[in-house]
Amino acid sequence: MNFQRSHARSSYMEFAKLYSGAKYNLATSGMASYPLADLGVTIDQLEINGSTIYGYEPLNRAIAARYRVPVESVVAATGTSMANYLTLAASANPGEEILVEQPTYGLILDAARYLGLDIKRFQRDPKTFDIDLADLERNISKRTKLIVLCNLHNPTSALTPESTLRTIGEFAKKVGARVLADEVYLEVLWQHEPKSAFHIDPEVFISTNSLTKAYGLSGLRCGWVLTTPEMADRMWHLNDVHAATPAHIPELLSVVAFSKLDQIAAKQKAVLDENRRLLRAFLESQSQLEYVWPEHGTVVFPHVKAVKGTADEFCKRLLQDSNISVVPGSFFEMPEHIRIGVGTPTESVRASLGQFTKALNSKRK
Repeated sequence: MNFQRSHARSSYMEFAKLYSGAKYNLATSGMASYPLADLGVTIDQLEINGSTIYGYEPLNRAIAARYRVPVESVVAATGTSMANYLTLAASANPGEEILVEQPTYGLILDAARYLGLDIKRFQRDPKTFDIDLADLERNISKRTKLIVLCNLHNPTSALTPESTLRTIGEFAKKVGARVLADEVYLEVLWQHEPKSAFHIDPEVFISTNSLTKAYGLSGLRCGWVLTTPEMADRMWHLNDVHAATPAHIPELLSVVAFSKLDQIAAKQKAVLDENRRLLRAFLESQSQLEYVWPEHGTVVFPHVKAVKGTADEFCKRLLQDSNISVVPGSFFEMPEHIRIGVGTPTESVRASLGQFTKALNSKRK
């Protein structure tokens, strides 16, 4: 493997940090930031230093209660990306095989390469973005240590039903593998008691999640893993190598957020419902964009029909000429596509889609 770990980087994260601040921002996949004032926290509820050892106990209990799992099965992490990293690192050693869906979120591949894992692929149907179970079965082997998928899928928002997950779990069990289900976007189903893939079979499924995407609480960096107590112990000790002790104020605020998730969800759901209505109307009016409409989610992944090769130049021109940011599909292995996100405030989405309409109409002339 010709990979220089000392030079590791993520081109997608660089893009997200540098180019999603355009005036007309359709690149962000999470919901708009939920204001601290609305959490109703007073300064006397906060402390800089806490008693964190392996997880802040009130936070671990809050996560365990919401997902109805033993507290020993919870590993707190700095966002879903770190939760995914810990899962990859705990599940396979350098040179061992993992099986990752295609297309996928670029940071998953970046982390796997950094860890020196042997990455094999299974396909999603390009017409529906459903998981191709036959292709997965063809590619799984006795060498496979972990199957990796996102549900809702990033970048398409495709929902993988429980029946499909159960079949994947059966494939994994036959070869002694586990399944990582990144469920951060599943939270936009706004369930009071969400059911995780972890509940299907805790010995096979590992789920990762956070408060970032659905609730607009990215700044808290509150992520977690649900896994067996044995794997949880392994991940806590892996985390010692990378992050040691987390910041305590975000832990305290995260506990408050869990107590108010229904309130937060109601506000964000109302925003997303309206934004999705605007997005669908926009897509239906644009003959240049060919799309699969997802039942849920903050993002959609249309094919730009006018593009030959990649949409990179198309996205660059949108940014330069119209101050519009969308995510090039090359970050998700489908370069003729773009990812459009509508989690920002409704007025921003309305203005951004209006500007996008003008830009597309001008290209027809």
